[in-house]
Amino acid sequence: MLTELFTPSVQHALDLVGIFVFAISGALLAVRKNFDVFGIAVLAEVTALGGGLFRDVMIGAIPPAAFTDLGYFTTPLFAAVLVFFLHPHVERIQVGVNVFDAAGLGLFCVTGTVKAYEYGLGLTASAALGLATAVGGGVLRDVLANEVPSLLRWDRDLYAVPAIVGAT
Repeated sequence: MLTELFTPSVQHALDLVGIFVFAISGALLAVRKNFDVFGIAVLAEVTALGGGLFRDVMIGAIPPAAFTDLGYFTTPLFAAVLVFFLHPHVERIQVGVNVFDAAGLGLFCVTGTVKAYEYGLGLTASAALGLATAVGGGVLRDVLANEVPSLLRWDRDLYAVPAIVGAT
């Protein structure tokens, strides 16, 4: 059923949308932390691609899609450029980070779970890798921005719980 709903073209489109919104999340945090343009691009790339790279390596999808499809590399760069030029118009950067982080979390949870399932993993393992896909880039983003990852903090909004619920 999952393979009928998520054809390869739908999966690819969802991946690119998730990459874009997670890259926006990373770039907005970089702006808030006063990173330079290179730092904005790096944080956008890491946030957008970190979880998917981990998932692909774990399921044996070598080389990872991020290294074979130019769209996976250029989409975060496009998002970083947009944020670099448009961030003065964002009134509340933290709200923007949260909105794009939540959108990326949901999209990557679904696409990560589906890809793991298509590679022959069981439902539990697929859900776990969906979770890792969803939160991996955000954890790397927070570490590079010198913040304790939201995943590990009780005083922040729930992060992993909605992702694992979405993966199942």
